[in-house]
Amino acid sequence: MGMNSCKWIGAALVLATAAPDAVLAADTEELTDALNMMRRQVRDLKRRVAEIEDGGSGASSAAAPNDFRVYWDRGIRMKTHDGKVKIKFGGRLMYDVGWVSGTDMENALGTDLEDGAEVRRARLYAAGNLGKDLGFKLQFDLAGGDADLKDAYLQFKHVPFVGNIKVGHFKEPFGLEQLTSSKYITFMERSLPDMYTPGRNWGVMAHDAPLDERMTWAVGMFRDVNGYGDGEDDGAYNLTARVTGLPVYEDGGRRLVHVGAAYSLRHSDTHSFGAFDAHPEQHWVPDFINSGSFSNAEWQHRLGGEAALVCGPFSMQSEVVAVNVDTDSADDACLWGVYAQASYFLTGEHRPYKTSAGAFNRVTPRRPFREDGGFGAWEIACRYSYVDVTDGVGEQNLGQRQASATVGLNWYLNDNVRVMWNYIHTCVDGGPSDIDAEADMLGMRVQFDF
Repeated sequence: MGMNSCKWIGAALVLATAAPDAVLAADTEELTDALNMMRRQVRDLKRRVAEIEDGGSGASSAAAPNDFRVYWDRGIRMKTHDGKVKIKFGGRLMYDVGWVSGTDMENALGTDLEDGAEVRRARLYAAGNLGKDLGFKLQFDLAGGDADLKDAYLQFKHVPFVGNIKVGHFKEPFGLEQLTSSKYITFMERSLPDMYTPGRNWGVMAHDAPLDERMTWAVGMFRDVNGYGDGEDDGAYNLTARVTGLPVYEDGGRRLVHVGAAYSLRHSDTHSFGAFDAHPEQHWVPDFINSGSFSNAEWQHRLGGEAALVCGPFSMQSEVVAVNVDTDSADDACLWGVYAQASYFLTGEHRPYKTSAGAFNRVTPRRPFREDGGFGAWEIACRYSYVDVTDGVGEQNLGQRQASATVGLNWYLNDNVRVMWNYIHTCVDGGPSDIDAEADMLGMRVQFDF
């Protein structure tokens, strides 16, 4: 083999050895470029997702801290990107229809008991935070053709040594059933003893939920006002307090025991207190009992005890309330009432509990209606309630004692919609006319809130 042939063979061997390295280098460079391009695309996608989640248009960079994001969470919600201002808009509509019968009750009362239908509640509200530690709520009820004031307050949060301070028009801290929103109570109407609870008034209240919200306390000074938030009485000031505890709280509230007590000391500069009367657990039906007003009385004491149990789909709840009216001209008047109720979710849900408030909360169906073949949540319930105003003066044709037995069926279609059916049998006796009569009522409610 000649010298020239050896050169060509050597050159061929060099090329054969170098070619794979050149190809590999080229492939590596292309792969690196592809990976860099993918990284840029991932960064761009992350930025786009962040802009969409923050409510941005994607046409600019990060939104300004005071720009609002609007979204839906069981209602219309708005908040700034820095989270300092949060506002929610909502409302509720409850439309009731019902039937009532009781000839002996009609004869005793001297009036006809008629079937009825009504807009029970039609409320609109705005609530939220106007800064880091300042909350507010404004709510009106349009049912009945006028605008009644419900909640209208400011709340100062994270106050040292206190917790929270609320100022304005809101519920006095008294009663588990009363402090559970009408959106979340088990029956169409609260029980008979609810007539003893103060409800909403103007006041200032300190409250907190210490021990990781295993207890709550609240104490406030209030004055009686009307449905528009107005009141004129130099001495009509009341001191009301409530404390609750959760000796048992497991599985996110699926198992719990609630206990609580409340006290209200009420003063009248005119030495008189109004009457206690109760709708018979159907709002459009007239009163069956009345205590009459109390004169020559400067002080009134109200004491309440409450207990509740949740064990999976089963729950129980009970309260007892006593009222003492300190009269100057006669023995003190002592009035009282009690109720007990139980409910069971046929579809496996449980009654949610709001630990920060010491009250029950919204039911969320496990399988909402018409979603993945769901039928919503179904709950059956029963209740017994009793009130006694024998120590009152009473009114003609109205009784002094009333007892009601109620059975109910609730259908929660989803988080925001509920249909309710209640049957009530009630008995009344006593009073100036010595009533002894019974009545039966059937009610249905269609409710939605957001």
